[in-house]
Amino acid sequence: MSLLVVGLSHRSAPVSVLERASLGVDAQSKLLQDTVAAEPAAEGAVLATCNRIELYADVDKFHAGVAELSTLLAQHSGVGLEELTPYLYVHYEDRAVHHLFSVACGLDSMVVGEGQVLGQIKDSLARAQEMHTAGRLLNDLFQQALRVGKRAHSETGIDRAGQSLVTFGLEQLALGTPVETWADAKKALVIGAGSMSSLAAATLARAGVAEIVIANRTPDRAERLVQILTEGDDTNVLARAVPMTSVPFELTRADVVVSCTGATGLVLTGDAIAAGVESRTGEQRVVVDLDGVEDLGDAAVRTPLPPASAGTDEDCPLDLSAVAPGFSVMGEAAVAGMDAATLEQHATWAAGTTVDRRQNGQNGGTGQSGQAGRGGLEADAELIGALAAAASAVGRIPERRRPEPVAVPPRPEPVLFLLDLAMPRDIDAAAHRLAGVRLVDIESLADASADAPMAADVDQVRRIVSDEVAAFGAAQRAARITPTVVALRTMAADVVAGEIARLEGRLPGLDDKHRAEITQTVRRVVDKLLHAPTVRVKQLAAEPGGAGYADALRTLFDLEPETVASVSRAEESTEMQNARNRGPG
Repeated sequence: MSLLVVGLSHRSAPVSVLERASLGVDAQSKLLQDTVAAEPAAEGAVLATCNRIELYADVDKFHAGVAELSTLLAQHSGVGLEELTPYLYVHYEDRAVHHLFSVACGLDSMVVGEGQVLGQIKDSLARAQEMHTAGRLLNDLFQQALRVGKRAHSETGIDRAGQSLVTFGLEQLALGTPVETWADAKKALVIGAGSMSSLAAATLARAGVAEIVIANRTPDRAERLVQILTEGDDTNVLARAVPMTSVPFELTRADVVVSCTGATGLVLTGDAIAAGVESRTGEQRVVVDLDGVEDLGDAAVRTPLPPASAGTDEDCPLDLSAVAPGFSVMGEAAVAGMDAATLEQHATWAAGTTVDRRQNGQNGGTGQSGQAGRGGLEADAELIGALAAAASAVGRIPERRRPEPVAVPPRPEPVLFLLDLAMPRDIDAAAHRLAGVRLVDIESLADASADAPMAADVDQVRRIVSDEVAAFGAAQRAARITPTVVALRTMAADVVAGEIARLEGRLPGLDDKHRAEITQTVRRVVDKLLHAPTVRVKQLAAEPGGAGYADALRTLFDLEPETVASVSRAEESTEMQNARNRGPG
């Protein structure tokens, strides 16, 4: 059997795909059940965080395993296999071990060095143990990953290479201002009471916010978090719990909102955010967007276009200075956006003269007379006449090519700061375009953290990971031959017992003292003969490429495959029971 991982993360897939492929707790459980029920897989574990979804399995066939695990991920995530496949990555054997150990150390996190993933790995192992989908391989792997992650954080300064996702998000909200200065005396609303929301609440409390309101669908969890916040010795913050129905009202009071729930839909819509900000300021929130605005309801107001200007140069109705060089003053681009009355005036003017102040981008400001270019000018006049007729029906000609610039009001300072740590997102992305609102979400965090400085400790952690991967591989390879060695020694013990029984038949008068001495002598001889080869074969099997030594041992000593398999099953059952008793480390 061999270790295989198939997954996708913020490094391989856009946030929009990760968001759609996210798995709830129930979906993870069903995925585990289907994984171990699949033909190529004997064990399974799911690691699902806010920015990764990975399926680990012990498989007997690589290609069949990849196909089966990919199909299962697509089925349970709801994203079609063809759409999901380009974003999937596959790791096998030592590369799969290296990947999980790197994840446990925070090397593969959105913010390098964050330690929250250790808790998520622990939860994944606990779920697999509870559902009996983690056998010896995955128990050993995840337990060792937890130890490697703890070692990396205790022996290096990897924590200095990056901050937790919460801290990093708050730094992005603060825009270069120290978080403590930015948070001072602010009122915070935290939506959700899970591990990430609890961390956000504790971080805000230490940063110095004046008040924290916890909104959660389960009141008991919200009350428990409030109790933790108010009883802490390192903070002096006011905290209270409210039901989710109170969130719209709390939006009118909060300066900072952090949301991280398990909801599958939006928790805060654009309408709700706009209404909350409007009630604070008494002003409608203007959407700043030149390329079109999503409908955010009555709270979103489009900035009106300024009226088309008109000039007086040689009776031309156009403001010639506003016409871009290279365009005819009688062409379509020059009159875009003009109202019907002005357009008709321009058409009359164009029909009675041959002036072209922007012909070929030259002669700006000088007249040209005569018949040269009459065909082009007549065509322009006809076009303008047609446009004027069309404009009379709609009142304004559609803008084409180069419309007059839209006056964009200056964006005001934020009055509401939003941090969305959920996957899928809790907060409507349209809030990005609301004036007076600053939103930082998983997608913007990914962009910002891509340029974050790497600490020198990262190299040290990478060396730890490489050493631990080598040690884990050696231990696994050695463990694979252990059942064969045990079966060999069991066979030898059976041979000794048979020969002693035969000796007793030949020498029935042998007393107990001599019988025990003979038995002990024969056993010592067998043990000495087997000691060197079994120790050496374990050493050789632990080296890369040593998998064949177990087969050689079985062949040389004519060991029954079923005997070896039964020993392996007995050992695995004992180890799994011990692992469940210990729980995730």
